Amino acid sequence: MKLIKIPAKNALGKTQGTQLAPDKLINELEKMGANERGNKKTYLIGKIQTGNDPEQNNKTIYEYMMQNDQKPLIIGGDHSITYPCFKAFSKKFNNPGIVIFDAHPDCVNNFKPPTHEDYLKVLIEEKLVKPQNVIVIGLRAWDKKEYWYLKNNKIKNFPMKNITNMGKEDVCDVVMSAARSFGACYVSIDIDAVDPAFAPGTGYIEPGGLSSRELLYFIQRLKLLKNIKAWDLVEINPKKDINNLTIRLGAKIINEINQKIYNQKNN
Repeated sequence: MKLIKIPAKNALGKTQGTQLAPDKLINELEKMGANERGNKKTYLIGKIQTGNDPEQNNKTIYEYMMQNDQKPLIIGGDHSITYPCFKAFSKKFNNPGIVIFDAHPDCVNNFKPPTHEDYLKVLIEEKLVKPQNVIVIGLRAWDKKEYWYLKNNKIKNFPMKNITNMGKEDVCDVVMSAARSFGACYVSIDIDAVDPAFAPGTGYIEPGGLSSRELLYFIQRLKLLKNIKAWDLVEINPKKDINNLTIRLGAKIINEINQKIYNQKNN
């Protein structure tokens, strides 16, 4: 399995501290034992050097990802890194789709280069992903124009209210059924999808989110999909963490994702 560290923070200055997460997560991961399937795998680790120029960062990330021939788990950094990573992904696979865990839709503006607040809208507007190939899970905080953007573009989304009413099992059934139709699936996990009681170390605290167990449930089922070709984990901020809770959860997420990617590599 290839872990790719991208220690990037956003040009807006709102995600200062997320650049520390990749190294912290790897250090924690090395301390962990086997995952819940009883597997402990070794990792190949790569790193993309980033600086203060977001346009150059996007170019560097895109070029690296275009050359990467393995199924990666990308460790950020803030959510803007998903833009160049998925842009490269969209060039490699036909009919690409993305499943996103996030408290926010990230469709506020249409900035170029995109920020962590609007990377998804830019991906859609640049036709790098079709609206019908986007699924967002865990929403509970949004700008009114984001709400209407999702609605007008018929983007599949599962706010926390719906997950509570439907149950995580039924929601996951629907998500997996839709994701199977993608030519290739990219999964992006913004840690703020998780309730801050379980993951306080992030820049945008939004009460009422997924429990850590609920997120792991989704991950453990989603990784059974054979068309998942990449994952990312973003927005963990060690500077805001409490008792290392978020770092430990992030490391566990990586550990749980690991097995299926490793097996796919050998299929």
